[in-house]
Amino acid sequence: MKKNALFITGLLLSLILTGMIVTGYFWTPYSVTGMNALEKTLPPSPAHILGTDNFGRDVFSRVIAGAGTSFLIAVLVILIGGSMGLLIGSLCGYFGGPLDAALMRICDTITAFPAILLALVIVSLTGGGAWNIVLALGILFIPSFARVVRTEYSRIVELNYIKSARLMGVSIPGILIRHILPNTLTVLLPAVTIGFNNAILAEASMSFLGIGIQPPNASLGSMLKDSQTYLRTAPWYALGTGFMVVLLVLSFSLLSEGIQEGSRS
Repeated sequence: MKKNALFITGLLLSLILTGMIVTGYFWTPYSVTGMNALEKTLPPSPAHILGTDNFGRDVFSRVIAGAGTSFLIAVLVILIGGSMGLLIGSLCGYFGGPLDAALMRICDTITAFPAILLALVIVSLTGGGAWNIVLALGILFIPSFARVVRTEYSRIVELNYIKSARLMGVSIPGILIRHILPNTLTVLLPAVTIGFNNAILAEASMSFLGIGIQPPNASLGSMLKDSQTYLRTAPWYALGTGFMVVLLVLSFSLLSEGIQEGSRS
């Protein structure tokens, strides 16, 4: 990995962004929700490096807070979707047969519908709020992780060392966790980083459509929606928000590509 430029670039960029986001949970240059009628749509300056929005709020502070919201939601979504997908995929790959067929048909049913549309339906029925978004997206991310894990488990379970472990009396949880799981990390880690990107984009899309995080709380999607009205008079509002979305997605995309390249070499 030390010679993998994609991995190093993605790692450094993701660490920098993560550091900014974590700092933003405790401190921002200005109040995220505080308004100032005297400083509406100010251009970038030393006082406000990304300018101000239509309510006089510092765009940089809101971008950092919005990125923190998207980041936290994405982490929780991956924890839910990844853990459940890992459980389902490992059971399907190890046992196969009717259990595999039944669980995979459920996953196929979930993926038969457009993800964002199904998430919007779930959130509309359960109500807005961060936890409902996390729950909806977490459920929708289960099939993708389950398929990746199932494919690897079904391949590895036929190898000789797994058969030897069975003959030696190793328990099924021991085989699944100690013997098979470590050998799936080369495909599971890229799936996690790709899923993280998709979760960020999904949350931003839902907030952009008005069903995600609600104002005055900062969200990259809702900020992009609000900035549309001011593309000519205050373009820095959209540019700063959009650039953060691009950086978040780019950093973890490079990380994913670097991991895959390192595993191939």
